[in-house]
Amino acid sequence: MARDPQGALIALNRFGFGARGGAASDFSSAASDPRGFVKAELGRPNAALLDAPGLQPTPALAQAVFDYQKDVKQQREAAAKTAQAMASAPGEAKAAETDMKPDPAKAMMPPDAMQPAMPNAAPAKEPPKPLNIIQKTFRAEALARLQRATMAECGFVERLVTFWSNHFCTSANKGELARMWAGAFEREAIRPHVLGNFGEMLRAVEQHPAMLFFLDNQQSIGPDSRAGQNRKKGLNENLAREIMELHTLGVNGGYTQADVTSLARIFTGWTFAGRQAKLGAPGTFIFNANEPGPQKLLGKVYEDTGLAQGEAALADIARHPATAKFIATKFARHFVADDPPPALVAKLESTFRKTGGDLHAMTLALVDADEAWRAPMTKIRMPYEYLVAAGRMMGRIPEDPQRYLGGLNVLGQPLWTPAGPNGFADTNAAWAAPEGIKLRLDIASQISSRIADSIDPRALLDVVAGDAASAETRQTIERAESKQQAFALLLMSPEFQRR
Repeated sequence: MARDPQGALIALNRFGFGARGGAASDFSSAASDPRGFVKAELGRPNAALLDAPGLQPTPALAQAVFDYQKDVKQQREAAAKTAQAMASAPGEAKAAETDMKPDPAKAMMPPDAMQPAMPNAAPAKEPPKPLNIIQKTFRAEALARLQRATMAECGFVERLVTFWSNHFCTSANKGELARMWAGAFEREAIRPHVLGNFGEMLRAVEQHPAMLFFLDNQQSIGPDSRAGQNRKKGLNENLAREIMELHTLGVNGGYTQADVTSLARIFTGWTFAGRQAKLGAPGTFIFNANEPGPQKLLGKVYEDTGLAQGEAALADIARHPATAKFIATKFARHFVADDPPPALVAKLESTFRKTGGDLHAMTLALVDADEAWRAPMTKIRMPYEYLVAAGRMMGRIPEDPQRYLGGLNVLGQPLWTPAGPNGFADTNAAWAAPEGIKLRLDIASQISSRIADSIDPRALLDVVAGDAASAETRQTIERAESKQQAFALLLMSPEFQRR
């Protein structure tokens, strides 16, 4: 079979996370059959699942947060009591203060009479504070994700995970529960469905405690319910609005404010068990019947059937023609171009509709479409893709996530922490601005300063791009004044930055 270097570059960069360095021969494998190389991961059973040692399910993490918060509260109360006791005994405090005054005789003594001199000794550093359970959990989840992305042969399945996780995003900045649940949400609600059915993913996402907490649905109370009348509280429409606007139909999907209100009424009973565990184990999804009565949504009446009422509404929204168009467009935009070829979008939309939202079928349709391979590589890698690709190129499996997490913070894509429910932007305008490129160059310089002496940038260019590397890029790297500069230039080259 004829080799296809340009096809290999597209396979690795557009669909994956780039070629791995070290003993891997990713570029050669991809060049022999680019489409087959990308598809290979899709046929592996449970390819998207992540079950690393030590990662816990959402209920266990919720209990850990509640226990941690209880301990912190007890420590603060104990400290307050101690301070109050000291304030109520001024005589003892004054005596203690007198005892702490320096002895004038000792004050006149030379320092070495009291303790041995330590010439050129650096000042003692305070030991780092231990990480609390929330920080430990977030880092463990991040490390597991980074290791999987770094080790994957192509990385196409992991790219699917990052796409859908950003589509159905939560934010770790919402609070301690949100930060604790960020990784578990992705593992439990996203990963099992990236090659499954969209409707099933939608239900898993909207019933997950992390999403309910992020969009405040546990605070939503039906105004016609007994609780709503007693507490004088009302609906919270966040979940209903974001489902329609961001998760399914799209902002121009044909729904009205009345539809948002109806869906919010349907979802008032969707919540999760809290620290008191009155309705279930903390951190588990529960349906607490709230707003009674049938609801009209998008022209259809949904009878009051409890939990099934909301699930039926979600299933219909998932199959709506506007959802097919919105998802197909966003999917093509992410993988191919900011303005994706209309023919490609049409193919994906048709597949989505014909298969009832089969994401495996839609993903195969993307890889099989000639438009996905003919489009020029104009999209710039998002920061997460950029840093993972750098690690893969160097053949280094992450052992500590902190450098990645720090780099993502600097580049404007903090892990699992978008600024809003619409996720991180997926267009060049967001990432190719001059300030963003300068920050990438700074990161590239930092990486090269740490490892440049141990690598040959020219050899790594062959790992990354092979015969698809342009003459201009090869010449630029060869003319660099040092290995460090050459490696930084490689990290900033079109072959590395574009997908």
